[in-house]
Amino acid sequence: MTPLEPLTPMRRKDDNPNRARRVRKGLYILPSLFTAVNIAAGYFAVFQAIQGAFQKDPRHFDLAAMAIGFAIVFDGLDGRVARMTNTTSDFGRELDSLADVITFGMAPAVLAYLWGFHAIAVANEELHQKLIRLGAVTTFLFLAAGACRLARFNIQNNPQPSNPGRPGRKYFVGMPIPGGAGVIAAVVHFAHGFPVQAWWMALIWSLFVLLLGFLMVSRWRFPSFKGVDFRQRHSSRLLVVLCALVMLIIYFSDWTLFIIAITYMFWGIFSRLFYGMKRGSQVPPSSPDQVAHAD
Repeated sequence: MTPLEPLTPMRRKDDNPNRARRVRKGLYILPSLFTAVNIAAGYFAVFQAIQGAFQKDPRHFDLAAMAIGFAIVFDGLDGRVARMTNTTSDFGRELDSLADVITFGMAPAVLAYLWGFHAIAVANEELHQKLIRLGAVTTFLFLAAGACRLARFNIQNNPQPSNPGRPGRKYFVGMPIPGGAGVIAAVVHFAHGFPVQAWWMALIWSLFVLLLGFLMVSRWRFPSFKGVDFRQRHSSRLLVVLCALVMLIIYFSDWTLFIIAITYMFWGIFSRLFYGMKRGSQVPPSSPDQVAHAD
């Protein structure tokens, strides 16, 4: 008489692990949609910048700048949506990094080159060609700095900067690449898309783009605003401030976005300078030998 084999419970159709894994993967489409919109905005910005250069219509440059601005909003939403819906994944992080290279690296580099160097009027042809090459080099360095900034952010284990300031506050190590792209887009939008035509303005623009690239690969701190949780209770004054900011962006977008972008850029610069002066003003304690010699 053979022993009875243990009965195994019948597996239902819904208990298939492959099916469950497919369902869980299907949820990841939600943050990926925001990333896809981010990529589409970057492509639209490149397309409009090229149209502005060939048609010599400043409205295309302005549309390219606004597309980068909308992409910054969607870039902030995809991460928050992924964390709120618990759908973060390695695929989503890699897709987001690739989207950032396109939208906040390639698109602003193309816009900065075509807006800042393509329409300059110089009587000397040799000088004109040198300025064109200078623009190509500086905008490429901006793109390369943004890619390096993303690579460093993806592999770092401790994102805390070397000069963290107040404990508990969250900072980015170096200007984030959406911030650098936002500064370029804000400047172009502030000019209403009218390109640079004077050769000396092109030189200033090249130095400005190089400064943005340096800030992205620097170790200087920039606020991340990740500590702001809109799911918690806040003062009613915050709602009034946000409503006022939205209205200013709607009716005075050129000035408002320009001031916000420039303030964010100089925030990191002045924070670094203040930190350096603070460290320089601190006198190290005297050694016992020095104290005895002084007595």
